[in-house]
Parts: sequence; C-alpha cells; structure tokens
Amino acid sequence: MTAEMVAPAWMHQQVTAEQYDSWTEEQCAGIEIVDGMVVVSPSASKRHNRVARLLANALDAAAGPDWNADTDFDVRLHDVPLTNRRPDVTVYRADTLDVLPTRPEHVLLVVEVVSPGSETTDRIVKADQYAKVGIQFYWRVEQAATGTPLVYTYVLDPAAGRYRDGEVFTGVVKTAAPFPVEVDLGRV
Repeated sequence: MTAEMVAPAWMHQQVTAEQYDSWTEEQCAGIEIVDGMVVVSPSASKRHNRVARLLANALDAAAGPDWNADTDFDVRLHDVPLTNRRPDVTVYRADTLDVLPTRPEHVLLVVEVVSPGSETTDRIVKADQYAKVGIQFYWRVEQAATGTPLVYTYVLDPAAGRYRDGEVFTGVVKTAAPFPVEVDLGRV
C-alpha cells in the first residue's frame, strides 16, 4: 500500500467537541461529524447548490426579522458523542446569528437536497436525528436530472419524537408553515 492510500489518522479516531471547535473553517468544510467520526461529503452539483440557494433566498425573504435562512453551516445536534450536521438550508433565529455553535433550539427548519449517495441519509437518518433533537420542520428535496424537484415537507410530532408527513410540492412551493413562502423551483 502506498502512502497516498493510507487514510489520515483523524478518520479513525473520535473527535470531541473541543477538538472540532479548534479546527479552522477550511478543516470543517465538506464534512459532518456523526457520533464523533468524520464523514466526508462529496462536492455538491451545480443543480444541488442552485436548488438550495433558491430555497434559502425565498425562505430568508419570507421569514421576517425574527428568522434568517442560510446554506451550508454546522448545526450541533449533540456534544457527546459529537454530532454536527450541515443542512443544505437552515432557518434559524436571527438573534443567534453570532452564537456558535448553532444548536437545535435555535433552528426552526432544515432542508436537505438529496443527491446520489445521500438518499438513505437524507430520507431516513437525518430526518430521525433532526426530529429527536426537536427541530420543528424538515423539508426534503428530491432532484430529477431533468424536470422539477419534488419538495416533501414534514412537521414535528413532539409527543412521538418524529415527523408527520406534510404537503408535497412540485414546481411551485407555496405554504403557510412555518411562515408564508412561495418559491418557483421550476427555475432550476
């Protein structure tokens, strides 16, 4: 085995919150931490990024002064073992803009745009994790190579600790929850 084929040591050891918090932004880019282990995410496609940006822009414009919507930053689900997810879009309380790490109690809605290789994680694993930490709304966007994405919306059932099915949109997403928003994903 050549030196290039040996995985770095950090891929075989659990990372603590303290260690992760000392890493640079560049070291944290393109990864999530799940149960203390680094999970490397492949670069997203232009289509994936465009869908996320369109949704983030529409949600941010509709959210009003109390909420912000942004893409691609960590949400700390657990400190021990460390679990940081990086939703494609996160709607969070505006008054927590400078609070790090962003925690579930700061978050109203997360959106995951499904890509090849992330199907099970986005459809099952992340939905379960987000529900268990109490994030009220979850949207999952299914992409098609051609055609308009489908947006599945979910609302937390706090008593059950899981999401209930909400509306499904294709083309134009027009909903009143978590606040009135309309976005045309046919523009992708």
